[in-house]
Amino acid sequence: MLFFRNDYGQGCIQDILDLLQKINLENVTGYGMDPYCTKAKQMIQSYIPDLEVDIHFLVGGTITNQTIIKHILKPFEAVLACDSGHVSTHETGSIEATGHKVIMLPNNNGKLTPEVIKKCFNEHMLTYEHMVYPKLVYISNATEFGTVYTKKELMELRNICDELGLYLMMDGARLGQALTSNVCDYDLNDIAKWCDVFYIGGTKNGALMGEAVVITNPSLKPYFRFNMKQNGAMMAKGWLLGVQFIGLFTNDNYFTCGKHANKMSKMIQDELVSLKYPLFMKSDTNQVFPVVSEKQFQYLSQDIDFEVWDKREDMLIIRFVTSWCTKQEDVDILIQKLQEASALE
Repeated sequence: MLFFRNDYGQGCIQDILDLLQKINLENVTGYGMDPYCTKAKQMIQSYIPDLEVDIHFLVGGTITNQTIIKHILKPFEAVLACDSGHVSTHETGSIEATGHKVIMLPNNNGKLTPEVIKKCFNEHMLTYEHMVYPKLVYISNATEFGTVYTKKELMELRNICDELGLYLMMDGARLGQALTSNVCDYDLNDIAKWCDVFYIGGTKNGALMGEAVVITNPSLKPYFRFNMKQNGAMMAKGWLLGVQFIGLFTNDNYFTCGKHANKMSKMIQDELVSLKYPLFMKSDTNQVFPVVSEKQFQYLSQDIDFEVWDKREDMLIIRFVTSWCTKQEDVDILIQKLQEASALE
């Protein structure tokens, strides 16, 4: 069975495995206060030369989003996110469970725009304290549809946040794929200048686990570890997370992994276009969303493990995801299967 279901279904890159094997029997301080977390922070900081940032390591995306938002917002403040955003759709109401409302706004190819943010903010100001106060703008990059924000779009979001007094947070679960996409025209140093807080996703880009939270806004830096501990986000064996990011930022592995996943995905998407499969949305990164008939779905699902994204009348939107370890031969076989399935219609 070919595996194109997700980008976290495999283990990790060899550099991480080698380091884990090397230090496995060492005695290491817990809770992220160890030399490996310190080294990983220094490595990440080297990519952000223009700002002094605080860096914290958490296990996965949901607990990271929940901890950041809980740390930043007052009880009556809310999150602005597009209706396709991860906190809006795939985190079981974790943000609402902390007492913070997620205000869902219409997405534009998976993205938020300044216009919808300003409209929503102004509407909430009409009745002021009778509604929650929109305070944090949440975006994903790459988005849940595989699209990527441009430099211009991110600068415009920063400008509207400054105008309205809002925080800007970037969910970077697939930031490695975003930064290595053909449409990206910025780097980690730029993101640090535009966002009050963001995180560098390891789980979906070559690590066993782990997300690196980068806090750039000085007012948000104090007491973050208190919220980590209270939220169950402080790992006793925190050194394991430091090791993940040492491995990822050794020899630019983080960017190599993202680039490979994107390359494999582009081959699939180009073939889908050539075969005249409709696309739910053109992706810039490692997620591809073809639209298939029921007959094509049944044929493809015999030999390929993938996800059904949505069902509309007699057509299905499915998702293929490539990763740091997707093999060329598997892509070749998938393309052959897609060619065979296209002939069924």
